[in-house]
Amino acid sequence: MIFAAIANASAVAANTRSSHMTPSSRNRQTLALIAHDGKKADMVGFVKDHKVVLQQFELVATGTTGKHVEGAGLKVTKKLSGPIGGDAEIGAMVATGQCHGVIFLRDPLGMHPHDPDISMLMRLCDVHNVPLATNPATADLLLRGMVDSSSSTKNSSLSSNRLLRWGTFFAGN
Repeated sequence: MIFAAIANASAVAANTRSSHMTPSSRNRQTLALIAHDGKKADMVGFVKDHKVVLQQFELVATGTTGKHVEGAGLKVTKKLSGPIGGDAEIGAMVATGQCHGVIFLRDPLGMHPHDPDISMLMRLCDVHNVPLATNPATADLLLRGMVDSSSSTKNSSLSSNRLLRWGTFFAGN
């Protein structure tokens, strides 16, 4: 079932992205936004706090999260709600290279009937080396890193300047 959803979502996503993208948007990275019900308010706060930066990305979200993101004033492509396949649709985008980062504000204390889809999405991010943030602190770092990497280099490996910055950061300077 999940694999069929991924294959279908992959085909639909490929057709949708190519037919609805403007020439300028083809150069922008795609960022997925997902939030469990108990984290929707955190996502809205995050989106409002980072609105200017988020406007640099093509945004995609699961259904209800997408409505909240739109309500905060950003344009977003909405997929299905997470429990009915939205997480799988975004997983397909990750697997096919159409999604470059995922912010998934998840509720680690709640029970979710679609836990297999959540695990699949997280696994796909690991397999395809796609940055995944699961709380506002790591989401902030993810955004900073994606903006920094898109402005300095399109190479997926770390640049020497970036390595120097991280070395300075970890040295405490």
